[in-house]
Amino acid sequence: MALPQSLSGRLRLPAIAAPMFLASGPDLVVETCKAGVIGTFPALNQRTSEGYEAWLEEIEARLADTPAAAPFGVNLIVHRSNARLSRDLDLTVSHRVPVVITSLGAAREVADAVHSYGGLIFHDVINRRHAEKAAEAGVDGIIAVSAGAGGHAGMLSPFALISEIAQVFSGTIILSGSIGTGAQIAAARMMGADLVYMGTRFLATRQSMVDAAYKRMLVESRAADILYTDAISGVHANFLRPSLVAAGLDPDNLVSHGALEVDNEVKAWKTIWSAGQGVGAIDDLPEVSDLIARLRSDYALAMAGAASDPFAEK
Repeated sequence: MALPQSLSGRLRLPAIAAPMFLASGPDLVVETCKAGVIGTFPALNQRTSEGYEAWLEEIEARLADTPAAAPFGVNLIVHRSNARLSRDLDLTVSHRVPVVITSLGAAREVADAVHSYGGLIFHDVINRRHAEKAAEAGVDGIIAVSAGAGGHAGMLSPFALISEIAQVFSGTIILSGSIGTGAQIAAARMMGADLVYMGTRFLATRQSMVDAAYKRMLVESRAADILYTDAISGVHANFLRPSLVAAGLDPDNLVSHGALEVDNEVKAWKTIWSAGQGVGAIDDLPEVSDLIARLRSDYALAMAGAASDPFAEK
């Protein structure tokens, strides 16, 4: 297990609030960081690079008076269809964003750019082959996106994925997939993860940018309401079946989307909503600060209980 030195002593919980498309914005990032958890957002949540920089400036200003806050991060899509990558990366470097999360492509030049100012770069993967490529690109951490995660999820059990990544990578390992409670964070740590990656649970908070209907659907849905398909964006992802129905689609008879295109994906995700299989555990829409306080308390209890387990005795 390897937590980067730059994060040592800066987190109150071993967690990252995942960058959620069309959901994570300055309010969610700032309140998450102030509560001691890494808050992140996708650069593409702003329609232009100028808007992206405006958000960077806002987040920096709002965190300036809280020196004990956790660092924030951004997500960059490293894919040929993202015409903004070069400009957004330049802005990321000029603002010295502490944590950069890359998706849909691990690139040495992106890692080198982030390392040039001392930033950390994490990359999300769904299998061993992608983990090997990320390691070769020089990333600091690998996000293991296992079965049940929201968004572009994988199909492997977290047990299998963590184990295989650890065989080919000695850096920071972050686990993603249906993690929504403090006890589940503790379980991830015991499995060998340094940090966890939580999306759906933070999606269902007051600071999330999604509308009230989306949040209500999160509270009302269960794991059986999650559909794993590549018919929306061209890449397999988990979506809420009720949102497909509301959009006039038949979840059991979807037409293939074809190859991933960032512009088309933006349009699709505005009305077709994503969530992970852990949605069934959500029954409220708390303030981010209250959620993190609850997670910290439950995490401490779970870790204390594990330490006192009679089977743990030597």
